[in-house]
Amino acid sequence: MNRLKSRFLGASNLLILVLAFIALVAISAVALRGWRVDLTENALYTLSPGTLNIIEKIDEPIHLYFYFSDQAARDMPQLRTYAQRVRELLEEMASRSHGKIQLEAIDPQPFSEAEDRAGSYGLQSVPIGSSGAALFFGLVGTNATDGQTIIPIFQPNKESFLEYDVAKLISTLSSDKRSVVALYSSLPMAPGYDAATGQANAGWVIDNELNQLFELRRLQQPITDIAPDVDALVLVHPKGLSDGSEYAIDQFVLRGGKLLVFVDPYSEAAVGAGDGDPTTMFAPHSSDMGKLFAAWGVQYDPGKVVLDSRYALQVQSPGSSQPVRHLGVLGLSAEALNQRDVVSAQIESFNLSTAGSLTLSKNSGLTLEPLAQSSDSAGITSVDKVRFLPDPANLFEDFKATGDRYVLAARLSGPLKTAFPERKAVNQLIQGNADGSIIVVADSDLLADRMWVSVQSILGQRAFNPFAGNGDFVVNAVDNLVGSTDLIAVRTRAGSSRPFERVEALKRRAEERFRVKESELQAQLIETERRLSALQGERSEGGSPLLGPEQQAELERFQQQKIRIRKELRDVQLGLNQDIEALGMRLKLINMLGMPLLVSLIALGFALLRVRRRRQR
Repeated sequence: MNRLKSRFLGASNLLILVLAFIALVAISAVALRGWRVDLTENALYTLSPGTLNIIEKIDEPIHLYFYFSDQAARDMPQLRTYAQRVRELLEEMASRSHGKIQLEAIDPQPFSEAEDRAGSYGLQSVPIGSSGAALFFGLVGTNATDGQTIIPIFQPNKESFLEYDVAKLISTLSSDKRSVVALYSSLPMAPGYDAATGQANAGWVIDNELNQLFELRRLQQPITDIAPDVDALVLVHPKGLSDGSEYAIDQFVLRGGKLLVFVDPYSEAAVGAGDGDPTTMFAPHSSDMGKLFAAWGVQYDPGKVVLDSRYALQVQSPGSSQPVRHLGVLGLSAEALNQRDVVSAQIESFNLSTAGSLTLSKNSGLTLEPLAQSSDSAGITSVDKVRFLPDPANLFEDFKATGDRYVLAARLSGPLKTAFPERKAVNQLIQGNADGSIIVVADSDLLADRMWVSVQSILGQRAFNPFAGNGDFVVNAVDNLVGSTDLIAVRTRAGSSRPFERVEALKRRAEERFRVKESELQAQLIETERRLSALQGERSEGGSPLLGPEQQAELERFQQQKIRIRKELRDVQLGLNQDIEALGMRLKLINMLGMPLLVSLIALGFALLRVRRRRQR
């Protein structure tokens, strides 16, 4: 009877626990709705403060249409995983918007209205398989004033910029006016009349790009004032600015204005714009922001040029029919560009000519984040070395690499103070209203067409074919600066994919061992084959290919050595992944045996605990 009663009580307790669990889940689903805990290492699902501020400032409802061809991607697990990552980010933004962001996920089926609508929005489709089915993976955003912005396709290799791209789309929809960009340039960037040819000049391609994307206002010297509605100021080769112009720039930046400046120790574009006047050849063609740089703690020498033997490009020398490498004309690759900053990321090549370098003084209150750097095979030389250079090959004569990487372009941020504390003007600012946001590039030649784009005339229309990412860099910089302070604060994030760091380290060590051993064996093999060829090439006076007994023995020994070396090379190649395979086997054993063993030990511990309690009764 007692045993039956004990079983009944046990079953009742179990039923009560089950019902309590169900009730707790139901209550938590209502009471804790919207509560989330992000336990990922890099806080992948936690929105940055800048994004939250952008969402909070939304005045009118925004509709987001997330297009993903779920059926077409059914055999693409990695893409589906990334699509889930995108959708969860969009859902998090919608949940934080208090209903101001309406999200709709759409799976555009083939030959459906949804597919036609996705194409009409401008989303990119990717053909899948032999059937030619279209895969859509993009985002469309609309606002109450018929404004529309899209992300044509989400690229998994740009995952670190996912939050920035979506936040930028929302920020753009929150405002229905084009950003205002003020431009001052001492170089002939704008369209105009070319006195040398007697024809109209279409202007530089980058000037045309900025004019299409933004409301461009051109400034002239002297710069007396910069309107409050200017979102960003762009200075190109600001040569010989007056104190009044520098003061206007100073106050603009202190008011919270964004600045992009291209200074240059030697502007080849300025030399070419001399209109045939021989006296301009001897005039200095450098630009600086003397007082402003000094106040900000920016160290830049307009009399020094960076030379780099690794990134030196080939140019046509006037005294030679063959192109030669010019240490001052640099073609940076992606590894020289900051891939963690939205301005320079995803740019594969970046060309500069006779660029300077940037650093910060010890007492500067700013933070310098490099956007473009030289290699460690670089050095500094005087501008005079490149001004009257008859042959670029001459730069190699006295060149010595210092081993340092020089900053060629940088983002500056932090508190700012005026460079003109002695002035007592009305409404003068002594300190900045907010942290400054400045991008400085120590070259202006990169903007010239010859450095990054070829221009052709096709049926009376100019066609552009970029061969470097200079244009993307400039547009990215301006686009980033004209955004709100909150948008600039949205930084890149680490990707959701977790690399096997230990496996990668093992691979690197194995490859290093392989390369060293391979180099030794290859050198031995080359020497052996050389000596074999020398022996086999020996001939008697009568032209007989026969060798003497000693030479024949030497020949056979070299042949055996050649076979042995090749076998060692194969053995080294086969042993390359042994450490990785051993690690994989250990992980498999842990997965197959470790967890079951741990569960068994826990169960055994509970069993021993129950036995001990029974004995104590």
